[in-house]
Amino acid sequence: MTKNIRRGAFEMTGAMLISGSIGWFVLASGLSVLNVVFWRCVFGTLALLAICGWRGLLRRELLSARVLGWAALGGVAIVFNWVLLFAAYSHASIAIATTVYNTQPLMLVVLGAVLLRERIAADKLVWLATGFIGMLVIVNARADAGYASGSYLAGVALALGAAFLYAVAALIAKRLTGTPPHLIALIQVAVGIVLLAPLADFSALPQGSGWSYLIVMGIVHTGVMYVWLYGAIQKLPTVITGTLAFIYPVAAIAVDWVAFGHRLQPLQWCGVAAVLLATAGMSLGWRVLGRKRAGV
Repeated sequence: MTKNIRRGAFEMTGAMLISGSIGWFVLASGLSVLNVVFWRCVFGTLALLAICGWRGLLRRELLSARVLGWAALGGVAIVFNWVLLFAAYSHASIAIATTVYNTQPLMLVVLGAVLLRERIAADKLVWLATGFIGMLVIVNARADAGYASGSYLAGVALALGAAFLYAVAALIAKRLTGTPPHLIALIQVAVGIVLLAPLADFSALPQGSGWSYLIVMGIVHTGVMYVWLYGAIQKLPTVITGTLAFIYPVAAIAVDWVAFGHRLQPLQWCGVAAVLLATAGMSLGWRVLGRKRAGV
């Protein structure tokens, strides 16, 4: 393993562990979901502005009307993806919401087939079916008494909506190939400030340590996480990137257990396993139907 790959693996691992812990910060802040996302965008914008300035990315030639337009549109999807995902935590738990949210690659394949007319290979159809079965198992499982109040099914639906919006943002990002990803992220969180300022409740500001949770989400979960994630993607082979990405849901399940005592029931574990298996198979290109013979 080269030094570059080792560094990339460290960055990807760190980024996924950071992502897996965000649910705890969201719930511990004690704020409404809209306020949490708004302040994340505020502090995230400040962090990414400093990072982009340090990297010399704030140049006119990188900020064309086309880039600003597509990045802003992607920002709408990303910001409301956060809103839906964070709302799902208090209904279906961090563990279940994150697992359902991890169906993003499956949704991206479906969107690519519908909107871009991309052909879905037979192997991918198998993984889509596996993921769908896993989702049915999760939906039919009952949350135990340790879960926060609220509708379990509503939480699953919110997480699915968040995954769909993330897939939409990923499709939009394809139109911005060549644009520094840190700059795209900066535009997206800046758009979030504009979108959510009219909806945020400024009479309900954080109390005590509440500000620290928001600042950490902005600087660490947005600024640092983006830098490490994109740095890792540039250094690592796709297979390693896809494999290490599964640290995210595993970390979220562990955080949910340690911080809030939410333990998955056996049936929920089966659904989680099916979803993660399907996502791994889709992301890593695992073949289940064998290779085609030449000329067939």
